[in-house]
Amino acid sequence: MYGARSTRSSPPSPRPAPTPARSSRTCPARAGPAPNGPAGRSHTVLSRADEPRSGREPLVSDLAALRPGLRARLAAHPLVPGLGFVAAPGLLGDVPGWLEWWQRGPGGAVRPLLLDLDPEHSAYSDYTHWDWYTLPRETGSRAVAGPYVDYLCSDEYGLTLSEPVTLDGRFVGVAAADVYLRHFEAAVLPALQRLPAPARLVNARGRVAASTDTAHLVGSLTKGPDFGAVLAGPPDGRHADGLRLLPCAGTPLVLVTAES
Repeated sequence: MYGARSTRSSPPSPRPAPTPARSSRTCPARAGPAPNGPAGRSHTVLSRADEPRSGREPLVSDLAALRPGLRARLAAHPLVPGLGFVAAPGLLGDVPGWLEWWQRGPGGAVRPLLLDLDPEHSAYSDYTHWDWYTLPRETGSRAVAGPYVDYLCSDEYGLTLSEPVTLDGRFVGVAAADVYLRHFEAAVLPALQRLPAPARLVNARGRVAASTDTAHLVGSLTKGPDFGAVLAGPPDGRHADGLRLLPCAGTPLVLVTAES
């Protein structure tokens, strides 16, 4: 997950933020995908069987049950350098907040990313205002945040993909994964280049994540259409101002092309 970041188009001066220094993010148990639903509305759910057996408040130590799965997923997906669970403030009884975050280090070793989240002396204690957290919390849907530059960890441009985690209908945090922008572009640009017209992929905020359109560079903001509404709408998309807007199935990005 990226914290202190800026867009590629106009990087502001670096400032502290809830950055990649985290430890795993998930709830005290095994998290799994919810039953398939409308595109963009998928979320991770936890059952009561995933809670500590004693009925007490969950603690950081309970998140150890998530770690084998997080490590296995990270090892199995070379496109993803880091992933985990970010707990909602107040979820855990022994800390105000927690990021159960694992990342692939030099040589491919998988290791936890640790960060001091003590609000008394940490600039990173409040991660709840970043898009990768606020969008899933507010919409109940998957989200793509970025691209941003991670000043405090990798100095890489990247995206964070996240989705809400719920327990009995209550929001308890987000599950998320980072992707370096250079790897994302390498994966999607060949497909965009095969389209008959310049095209770009934008997130719910209109931020460009990949583009073959020289008028809309990666990191720039596309104004006008309500891309969040497109993602929540029908799978065949919509038309607006001479543009075709098509939601990407399973991923909260919108393909934007000129009308043919």
